[in-house]
Amino acid sequence: MGVALRRLTVLAVALLGAALAVTPARAIPAFAQQTGQPCTACHVGAFGPVLTPYGRAFKIGGYTTTGGEGWASHLPVSLMLLGSYTNTNQGQGMPAAQHYGANGNFAMDQISLFIAGRVTDWLGGMVQLTFDGITSQSKLDNTDIKATTSFDVGDTDLRVGMDVNNGPTVQDPYNSSYAWGFPYVASALAPVPISGPLITGALIGNTIGTTLYAWYDRALYLEGGFYNTYGPSLLKYTGTSYGPGSTGSPAPYARVAYEWDWNNQSLYVGGLFLYANINPATGERTADGSMGQNRYTDYAIDGGYQFLGDGTHTLTAYAIQAWESQNLIGAFNTGAASQGNNNLNQFRATLTYFYQQTYGASIGYQQTWGKADPLLYPAAPLTGSANGKPNSKAIILQADWVPFGKADSWGAPFVNMRFGVQYVLYPQFNGGTTNYDGYGRNASANNTLYLFAWWIF
Repeated sequence: MGVALRRLTVLAVALLGAALAVTPARAIPAFAQQTGQPCTACHVGAFGPVLTPYGRAFKIGGYTTTGGEGWASHLPVSLMLLGSYTNTNQGQGMPAAQHYGANGNFAMDQISLFIAGRVTDWLGGMVQLTFDGITSQSKLDNTDIKATTSFDVGDTDLRVGMDVNNGPTVQDPYNSSYAWGFPYVASALAPVPISGPLITGALIGNTIGTTLYAWYDRALYLEGGFYNTYGPSLLKYTGTSYGPGSTGSPAPYARVAYEWDWNNQSLYVGGLFLYANINPATGERTADGSMGQNRYTDYAIDGGYQFLGDGTHTLTAYAIQAWESQNLIGAFNTGAASQGNNNLNQFRATLTYFYQQTYGASIGYQQTWGKADPLLYPAAPLTGSANGKPNSKAIILQADWVPFGKADSWGAPFVNMRFGVQYVLYPQFNGGTTNYDGYGRNASANNTLYLFAWWIF
């Protein structure tokens, strides 16, 4: 396994290098120009990231579909801007971030450059480079490189591929999974619950994964591979940090899903798995497993339904449930956890309606719960838990207006905009409703109004 894994990693790095080194004339344009299709072909609501069946096929197919004409079909880049206003029900009593006030903050959340699309008939990808306006730092954001080909198996198509990405579910084509799940944007200046299972995002952006996948009859999707966290130097160069720590050994990941498509509708169900031995973080880019590793075993089941119709009315519904068992040997031995064995679970569900791919409304629900541990979840102002529990509940309401992105839109396909109003209500936060942190703050104090303007050119 060690030799095979090293060979896969060498090939993965070679593929990533090929995608980054290719010149603009070698066909890595933005997706809409490359395919000659409007944004509504791939995305519900004329704006990402929710994928239609066509969009999922495009992603699984390695971003290699063509069909565009003229110079625009060879444009290699796209630019994304996200600006916002954040106001919580009660100020945080301290600056929300450096150079920001305690409440009522305007921000340029991020500026991203995408290099995305087809390199050859069998190789394509997406590389996102982001300037974080909150931290004033640059980083390598969601990145996904695929090498793929297809075969005829009798009368059925079988597509196989190899994927290199920087976090579990970044490569996933299903929008109930964590890298692309609702809410698709959220405030970086508002308090958020203390914890979530590892698979929900702690390894996104700070790992490199190599997976193999197969897609049979455009219905059955299977994927499996391994993830390793970056070393300290690569973390620095990519503008990221360890989060919970560094992987002590390659972390296996697996994904299965089955999809049915009929009459402009689709339905899928699936499951995910992640196991990781983690050397606990001792700093932003340092980790130490000499006192033992923390072991996480995550399982999740998910599903989604889409009604697309003729585009006048669209409806999407997604749900995902994750269960995590924790063997926190490292945390227990260093006094960071009061017991070795813990668990943490999370449920998410989203319902979205769009009219004429322009006016949208969404409601989301998230609930996290787990075993009490006063050392792992200590009391602290704003971010702590008075009762040592991670339990939180959130209701997310969002309204969207997408004036551009359709085939007949002004500036198509270069101008795409989404304006949104999001409100997050917390019936429970870090284990409590009143005085949840042990310092007098109530869960409702963190209710957040988030106004955003999101452009992609």
